[in-house]
Amino acid sequence: MFETVLIANRGEIALRVLRACRKLGIRTVAVHSEVDANLRHVALADQALCIGPAPAGRSYLDQNELLLAARLSGADAIHPGYGFLSESADFAEAVEKAGLVFIGPTAASIRRMGDKVSAKRAMIEVGIPCVPGSEGALTDDFPATSALADEVGYPLIVKAAGGGGGRGMRIVRAPDELAQAVAMTREEAGRAFNNPDVYLEKFLEHPRHIEIQVLADAHGNAVWLGERDCSMQRRHQKVIEESPAPGISREEIARIGEQCARACRHIGYRGAGTFEFLYEDGAFFFIEMNTRVQVEHPVTELVTGIDIVAEQLRIARGEPLSFRQEDIEFRGHAIECRINAEHPWRFTPAPGRITEWIPPGGPGIRVESHLYAGYTVPPNYDSLVAKLLAHGATREEAIARMRVALEEIVLGGISSNVALHRVLMDEPGFTQGGYDIHHLERCLAQGLGEAN
Repeated sequence: MFETVLIANRGEIALRVLRACRKLGIRTVAVHSEVDANLRHVALADQALCIGPAPAGRSYLDQNELLLAARLSGADAIHPGYGFLSESADFAEAVEKAGLVFIGPTAASIRRMGDKVSAKRAMIEVGIPCVPGSEGALTDDFPATSALADEVGYPLIVKAAGGGGGRGMRIVRAPDELAQAVAMTREEAGRAFNNPDVYLEKFLEHPRHIEIQVLADAHGNAVWLGERDCSMQRRHQKVIEESPAPGISREEIARIGEQCARACRHIGYRGAGTFEFLYEDGAFFFIEMNTRVQVEHPVTELVTGIDIVAEQLRIARGEPLSFRQEDIEFRGHAIECRINAEHPWRFTPAPGRITEWIPPGGPGIRVESHLYAGYTVPPNYDSLVAKLLAHGATREEAIARMRVALEEIVLGGISSNVALHRVLMDEPGFTQGGYDIHHLERCLAQGLGEAN
């Protein structure tokens, strides 16, 4: 059990964690960089500590500063949110060695599932389908790599074992491109992830990105909370997420969901997590597991009624799950639009001072944001400033509510991608559903939004 949680993050997710803690009667400690002193969760927390200057490497990524803040504040546990150190096995291990509770999986689980090669191997052990490719990291034996590539078949994609966020991957369409792709990806992986291991997979031309949300406790219980379709992407960055996934039967989702829950029990996973798949021609292919709460977790909360962050806290306290798989009911349809401080068509970051902020409301609308009029969006961090969600009895109703909400939203003083979302809510490929991960980039290449 713990009484005080240090929130090792910033922005909307820090505010979200604080609210879940307050609901459960848990004392909160906010840490912040110098530029984040006026964030909303800092004002609301029971205690706040500055941990360094604006650069993340000298504040939110500084493990020693975070552990010192925990010791000074008397915190018993640390919630990492998402991003920053949320998937750092070394940080989770350091937290536990300091006698604190890391609100997430064990360091061993993070390490195993954070490396895409070992994660793929673990999924093969429990029968979860994976994209055809190498079973381990590629060796320096290029003839063997070339032979494997011929066996799997072109086009291929070379990926960094420790990669993420769309970095550390190259598409290979012909044998004469393979050697250079492997060499360049290895070099990038070593620099970006401190892990030069790479592997190869069959490149799927028109897949959808489907993910399964799971919760697992320390008592051997694991459940799946439905799926999210995250196929609306640009450069591997998610723009819109929704649940349920249009055009995929509930029987298919239930089968892969049960496999994910079984995988959690097999690897001894604890906490919230997400299994990510590519889906093409009626088949699921595992690509990675995120060992943290996702940006898009509110989508699942709206269709299940389950507070995922509160469950994270309860699981970390050692409590068993309070519900079984058969207790979970899926109601209606939910859509999330990520609101970023960026130009809607050039996608360049647009930090600056918020002169006006009027979030939308009405039935089925939820807004997750740390914004307020007078707040200055700093240039030092991710450009996400709000998450706008709409829930309805049907997908059509959720889209209709989202259209109204996007028209209502007022975000003055900076550029944002609200205009992009307004266009997408009427884009035929989106409204029909079942679009693949390349759909948005094709639309942009064809001039989507140029008239705006």
